[in-house]
Amino acid sequence: MRKTICYSTEGTCSRSIRLTMNDDVIENVEFAGGCPGNLRGISSLVCGMKAREVIARLKGIRCGDKATSCPDQLCRAIEAVLQGDY
Repeated sequence: MRKTICYSTEGTCSRSIRLTMNDDVIENVEFAGGCPGNLRGISSLVCGMKAREVIARLKGIRCGDKATSCPDQLCRAIEAVLQGDY
């Protein structure tokens, strides 16, 4: 089942993440704001990956002295979809 959400990020330069998943596979990721080159790269790399694999690789990554990062926020968005919060 395909699902698209817009997740509001917290504690990062990006403002939101538009995430499309088909069952447990990431189809598309678009960040609003943040570092364009890095975030386009992350988006490109995770497309086609299973959601839990993305979480295993990216969850907990921090940006400088911040408690989170854009990759970590992506994991939170994915988790919200998997938990049925969206």
